[in-house]
Amino acid sequence: MKTDFSTLRQGSELLKRGFARMQQGGVIMDVVDAEQAAVAEDSGAVAVMALERVPADIRKAGGVARMSHPDMIQGILDCTSIPVMAKSRIGHEGEARILEAMGVDMVDESEVLTPADPYFHINKQDYEIPFVCGATGLGEATRRIWEGAAMIRTKGEAGTGNVVAAVTHARLIDQEIRQIQTLDDRGLDLATEMIMERYRVLADHSTLPGTHQMTPFGPIDSTMHDGIRSVLDDVNRLGRLPVVTFSAGGIATPADASLMMRMGMDGIFVGSGIFKSTDPKTMADAIVMATAHYDDASKVAEAMAMMAGEPMKGDELETLEVRMDQRGW
Repeated sequence: MKTDFSTLRQGSELLKRGFARMQQGGVIMDVVDAEQAAVAEDSGAVAVMALERVPADIRKAGGVARMSHPDMIQGILDCTSIPVMAKSRIGHEGEARILEAMGVDMVDESEVLTPADPYFHINKQDYEIPFVCGATGLGEATRRIWEGAAMIRTKGEAGTGNVVAAVTHARLIDQEIRQIQTLDDRGLDLATEMIMERYRVLADHSTLPGTHQMTPFGPIDSTMHDGIRSVLDDVNRLGRLPVVTFSAGGIATPADASLMMRMGMDGIFVGSGIFKSTDPKTMADAIVMATAHYDDASKVAEAMAMMAGEPMKGDELETLEVRMDQRGW
């Protein structure tokens, strides 16, 4: 993947995307304490995601899920030498600012936590640190990239141990990329307008007269159109998203990790799949191995054979009361 560095809007954007690129080909693990962070680092994880509960426990507990306590995040920052990421709620600039001030390496504006803003995501261009955001389709991914995300991940269905949603999102993003590549200039402008339409949702919800087409990212105007169109032009030229793209949500075995890498993902997020297994240390080693050697079936088989215990039990998506992958816009 080549990036045309001359087109990046500012120097910090180059640094943000560069940091995300450094994680390419690796595994990022959700961890809740220093012991789990040590497991992740020892297994060869490229980074950890600090949070108070893995997604399976967040789902089980219910209620409002918020940013993790600063003391917990600081404890993981203090104990590991690999990059540390942390989650903020969708649209919650207050949480994101705290995480930036604490010195985390990347913020995940995450649907695993309870969304704070029903209309807009965070303006990620206002921050010095990079963001990763989830997406279920190309339109959503394009909006997040234009807003400043340095990494995109499939949303999957976190905490389920069921990879089907991650596969669905990866398939749809790839399908829509191929469709974009068939469009002429007029078609690309039409696609841009369709992607922009979601930014009008707040004004559309008002029943009062008058016009005020404003968002946290600026007015809905030709400048917004040109910015979103530029992302689509990159997609059209590259045949992929112009930022690093990871898979997340439901990855529970080395075979799952290999599957997502073979579908064109640049790396893997995993949490519940490791620490809800009966042997987390071995599962972590096995998933890292399968991710690194995803295209070598004998190596993936070796990674599968390493599992002395059972993977997490997992859930059928039809049984879920809350679909986290449907959060965000």
